[in-house]
Amino acid sequence: MYSQISVIIAFAIYLGLMMYIGIYYYRKSKNLSDYILGGRQLGPWLTSMSAEASDMSGWMLMGLPGFAYSTGISAIWLAIGLAGGTWLNWVFVSKRLRNHTEVANNSLTIPDYLKNRFRDTTKILPIVSALFIVIFFLIYTSSGFVAGGKLFNTIFGIDYVTSLFITAGVVIFYTFLGGFLAVSWTDLIQGTMMFFAILVVPITAAFALGGPASTANLIATEFPQGLSIWGPETDTFTLTIGIISSLAWGLGYFGQPHILVRFMAISSAKELKKATNIAVIWVIFALTAAVFVGLIGKVYLSTPLVDSDVERVFLVMNEELFPPFVAGLIWSAVLAAIMSTASGQLLVTASSVAQDLYKNLVKHETNDYELVMISRITVLAVSALALWLAMDPSSYILTMVAYAWAGFGAAFGPAILLSLFWRRMTLRGCVAGVVVGGLTVLIWKQFAWFGLYEIVPGFLFSFISIIVVSLLDAPPSKEITDEFDAAQQMHIL
Repeated sequence: MYSQISVIIAFAIYLGLMMYIGIYYYRKSKNLSDYILGGRQLGPWLTSMSAEASDMSGWMLMGLPGFAYSTGISAIWLAIGLAGGTWLNWVFVSKRLRNHTEVANNSLTIPDYLKNRFRDTTKILPIVSALFIVIFFLIYTSSGFVAGGKLFNTIFGIDYVTSLFITAGVVIFYTFLGGFLAVSWTDLIQGTMMFFAILVVPITAAFALGGPASTANLIATEFPQGLSIWGPETDTFTLTIGIISSLAWGLGYFGQPHILVRFMAISSAKELKKATNIAVIWVIFALTAAVFVGLIGKVYLSTPLVDSDVERVFLVMNEELFPPFVAGLIWSAVLAAIMSTASGQLLVTASSVAQDLYKNLVKHETNDYELVMISRITVLAVSALALWLAMDPSSYILTMVAYAWAGFGAAFGPAILLSLFWRRMTLRGCVAGVVVGGLTVLIWKQFAWFGLYEIVPGFLFSFISIIVVSLLDAPPSKEITDEFDAAQQMHIL
């Protein structure tokens, strides 16, 4: 365990900077639009790095390397699915969503957009959507706190529960105060730190083992099964299900509120092409490096890691490779990964509770000050529940993320895609898709039929239910179709 003062100094510098950003942007968040979307003023670098940092949380530096440590190069299927989903989301969704949310009464959240898109006067759509957001983000945010708990426990030997509260404390601080701009600027810093950290560890380890060729020979000798692209499975059916499940992670991108909201916040849709290139390059390099962390770690570490400790492979390699201060900076990048996603998720949950639940349920006319306060109270409440869920130190980060990822992908992915591309989609169809997708994931997870990742049936059933219910329903009004056409015209220009 590292107790050197230089490690503590490295962490203190990083944490102090994050908290300063929260205080600075507390003064800048004057209304709900500022707090939730930063006033739609993000540039391409800030948009892309914020989106990817909030996407690739502690699971990229801990969960995915741990998976590769256990299974080998076959973990690349998961990376391929995620990289492909990232590219498709930026190319086909980002510009349309940015334009349509502005046309649809300047929508500030995903449920708000769906409500405005279909003129939902019943308010059932934003309420149902907000409920699923709260359920799945509780699990997602909890996974980030688990990663933080393992981080501080590994580095300083601090009690796991104490570590949870340290992680949550800083995230809550700058999210509570600064809102979207604080989260986005911290994400820019954190995304940069994550990128260099995930590259430097496997590269340094490979040269410590004698170079790339020597490392490859060592893996071939000591971990030959790890070099099989098909993984450890020999049964064809199980292998096929495993590959489909890994690739299906890419479907989740179309429904992740904390990523989609970045598209909505960019200053101009014209900046999205540059942002797309930055994001896709970042993801390809980062995910590939994460897989190699696990693969190289298998032969670099002298003491084998077992059970959920495999997710500490990046942390342990870093400790052995670098002097204390440098190791502290790289460990700060892990904390950055955890915080960037947790803060984004807390903000989206808080925004949804205020804008989509509270505003639609209360009888009186709300104002921005009231809604911002409700958002901040929600940050505290959701954090407390997420901490409670994170109390088990044996929890697998990747397993928790997979559950929440599937929930969002299935509940909102088909609804977002079809709302942007299909003129005939109706309100009832949208409600059916959100409910069917979300419930399918919740039910399928409990039974794990065929070993198939729950996002696959959830996404498919949601997609089908939207189409069937919409076609059985009366066509949307002229007002709705005219607005859809106006948004499509903006996309062409």
